Amino acid sequence: MHINVPDLGTNARGHVPSMGRDIGTPEIYLPGMVKDWLGEGLKLRNMSQAEFARQLSEKLGRNYMRTAVNKMVHGDRVITGQEMIAAAEILNMTAPGLSGAAPQEVTPSTEQLVSVVIAGKVEAGAFRAAPDYTDMEPETMFEPRDPQFPWARQVAFDLSGDSMNRLLPRPILAGDRIICVDFDDLGGRVPLRDGMVVVVEQTADGGHLREWSVKQIELYDDRIEYHPRSTNPTHKPIIVARDPDADDGRNVRILALVRRITNLVPF
Repeated sequence: MHINVPDLGTNARGHVPSMGRDIGTPEIYLPGMVKDWLGEGLKLRNMSQAEFARQLSEKLGRNYMRTAVNKMVHGDRVITGQEMIAAAEILNMTAPGLSGAAPQEVTPSTEQLVSVVIAGKVEAGAFRAAPDYTDMEPETMFEPRDPQFPWARQVAFDLSGDSMNRLLPRPILAGDRIICVDFDDLGGRVPLRDGMVVVVEQTADGGHLREWSVKQIELYDDRIEYHPRSTNPTHKPIIVARDPDADDGRNVRILALVRRITNLVPF
């Protein structure tokens, strides 16, 4: 088994969909207000959606796919004030609602909401084919910036199964959404310690199969153990020897540090 954890050079970024940074959440323009404006601007500039996505990515410092632009043009995606201002600069056009009026400053939210990618499901024991994110726009949500790690990107996962239903002081149950910080972004400032709750990735078959699960860390001199906390005895810990030469065909790495648990109450 090959271990790849922060103090041994973790690089989890390549296994998580792109998580764009956001320096605050300005006001939001409804898609119906801008789709015609954006479509007309692209036609007037003879600019493809792919080229617009490239320039928007460069201007805002995050990854935009052509599919995201297509959704904007068809009114299927909300556009933030930052995106609107950037689009107006790229297309050299006045943003909707500002025609004939003095430009208005877009004020960031005092709560510092940031865009959070919903990366997918985590489920112990479920190895699945690793997806190809080449041209897929991830679902996103907005959450407050993490107060302890404000520089780190955040990512969300949805829990399936019962592998953490005995976690103390608060279990993580099926249907819960966990809000995490990207471990790679912590840059080695947060050493591993007993009791940390993390999202762990195991890959097999040369990376073609992947399992994402939530585990709690137990540290020992000769090994690191990633434990489920469950009433279900079928869930077993992932045990990784501190031996760089040990290799059983699996790769284990920490993707994220769990920070919050949320759940919508059905009605």
